Amino acid sequence: MIITKSTPFTNEEIEKLKEEFDSYIKTVIDLNRKICSAGANRHYESERILLDQASKQSDIWGGGIDIDTKDVDFNSFINIRPADNNPGNEILDPELRKQYDELTKFFFKEIL
Repeated sequence: MIITKSTPFTNEEIEKLKEEFDSYIKTVIDLNRKICSAGANRHYESERILLDQASKQSDIWGGGIDIDTKDVDFNSFINIRPADNNPGNEILDPELRKQYDELTKFFFKEIL
């Protein structure tokens, strides 16, 4: 189940988001608009939702949360954007990583 919102996820929503991978939740965040789309099987599904809601490609980044270890990762194929100075899966820019991490912790404050 994919849920897209600009406020923190509730425990009930997090349980639904875990249905896809059990102990991992894929997340895509518009860093500028502060909107998170989570729970997709593939990051591009959440990316499409955000683009359809007027997000700009350069503001959208992907990653996820390991529920067991509480680790946030910054890894997604949607992050491969040489035009945005990001040639690999990982978010390379330290400031963007920091923003992604802080927003992930905001959206998932119930578990992080």
